[in-house]
Amino acid sequence: MAFANIFIKTLRDRWLGWAISAASLTLLLLFGMSLYREIDLTVYTELPAAFRSLLGIGEDVDVGGLAIGYVFGSFGALVVAAMALVMGSATIAGEERNGTMGILLANPKSRTHVLLSKAVVLVLLTGATVFVMWVPIHPIAAMLGVEIGGLYVEALALHLYVNAVFYGTLALAIGAVTGNRDTATGATTGILVLSFFAVGLLPLVQGMEDLRKAFPWYYFDGSEPVYNGIAWGHLLVLLVASAALLVVAMVGFNRRDLKGQSVGITLLDRIRGNSLLNRLIGRLAGSARVASIWVKTVSDYQTLLLITSAAMFLVMGVMLGPIYASLPEETLAAFDAFPEEVIALFGGGSLSTPEAWYTLETFGLMAPLSVILVTAVMGAGALAGEESRRTMALLLSNPIPRSRIVLEKAVTMVLFGIAVGVATFAGVALGSVLGDLGMSVGNIAATATLQVLVGLVFGALALALSAGTGRTGVAVCGTAGAALVFHLLTSFANITGAVSALEWVSPFHYYLGSDPLMNGMDWGDAVALAVLAFALVGLSFVLFQRRDIRQRG
Repeated sequence: MAFANIFIKTLRDRWLGWAISAASLTLLLLFGMSLYREIDLTVYTELPAAFRSLLGIGEDVDVGGLAIGYVFGSFGALVVAAMALVMGSATIAGEERNGTMGILLANPKSRTHVLLSKAVVLVLLTGATVFVMWVPIHPIAAMLGVEIGGLYVEALALHLYVNAVFYGTLALAIGAVTGNRDTATGATTGILVLSFFAVGLLPLVQGMEDLRKAFPWYYFDGSEPVYNGIAWGHLLVLLVASAALLVVAMVGFNRRDLKGQSVGITLLDRIRGNSLLNRLIGRLAGSARVASIWVKTVSDYQTLLLITSAAMFLVMGVMLGPIYASLPEETLAAFDAFPEEVIALFGGGSLSTPEAWYTLETFGLMAPLSVILVTAVMGAGALAGEESRRTMALLLSNPIPRSRIVLEKAVTMVLFGIAVGVATFAGVALGSVLGDLGMSVGNIAATATLQVLVGLVFGALALALSAGTGRTGVAVCGTAGAALVFHLLTSFANITGAVSALEWVSPFHYYLGSDPLMNGMDWGDAVALAVLAFALVGLSFVLFQRRDIRQRG
């Protein structure tokens, strides 16, 4: 297989997700600019300097700066970095997991050649996506009559691009060294999330401002490129780190024994190898054939679950309690200056209480995202993933109906979502105790329950798309796009009355709409989310029963 063939195949397999991301973010910019024109911007300009830095808002922000800074400096940067890390983790480890690496290496091309050809696609697709996002900025601003002449849009785009390439090569290196896609995805996601919040939160804690420089995200927006232009020193740090990671990937990949599709001893493999535990699992799950479906599913995604749960427990739970307790009085007093329009973008609430602190930092965005990440990846891979790895025929060769396969996969997805919710609950509860915040354990449990339910809605959507199309890319990108659109719909509904009549269609409206961390469980919201998730799982049964199974990925 020639270099061009590997390059073209990788490009063909990956372009759609990137195109959807670029189109979604462009529409979001158009939507954001049009809505921000209706807002009194003094609610942003009068914020304390530390909080404007946290949100990426300049001192003299205008409509253009607010929209571009929010859409590209926060959401856009996170989305593009996430796309890059997902592709990076699949570059080598994904081929091994799918059992296709042997086909690539059977051709007269070295491991280094294969890795570099895929890395080039990662770099080019990331650049093309950022370019497509940048091109319409000036026309959109001109169409809406928004002035952006004083902003360094090109500088922000360049920083965004280099930042995304760094996270992509980080995931590539971890996947190439370990051969485990879930480890690469989970570890890089954890570093991304920790870095994003550390850079935003550390300036709020006196004496810890300089610690931001230890986190990669600082070199993306620490210099505020949209207002100050390109920071070549910061870009050099990310570029050198990316080059070093690429070298690590090549060395690790060339020196490691490759994993086959079923190679690798995991915790679940060891459990299955223990006769006593294996008999116990068989009694709990029924027949051995049926048990093997959910046990295999658990084994496939255990690393992703462990890393995500650990991040929610430690970083977004336990650590935030003492951080809030350590904030100076003047900083806490300044929380009252936050306008509702800003808070709506992060889940709502008032920043003058511990409950609102956890709503902003944990439950507003990261908590549902953590469950969505795990359940959507599982839902997308549950059926379409089996087809792309050509293992669906093995499952169906057993005397098991298609409905039982969907059921086993769905139940495992639900259990994993619950596990992330339990980790979040335990972390927040312990953080409240360590920080002596006095938060209600019952309200924390109610919010974590709604977190699980809203995450399962999108996991069930991924399962339905996977069942209906047989394509993991469609399932992942469709679910991610839907989650982004609905989150922004809920956020903008709280900012302006222009879309408030539509907020009921968003699952996120039933998540934090009743402020459960302060008021406890709203059972009507819980039932609405549960019914929606159940309906989407039911749709998965119907779609999978009626579709011809694809035998090639």
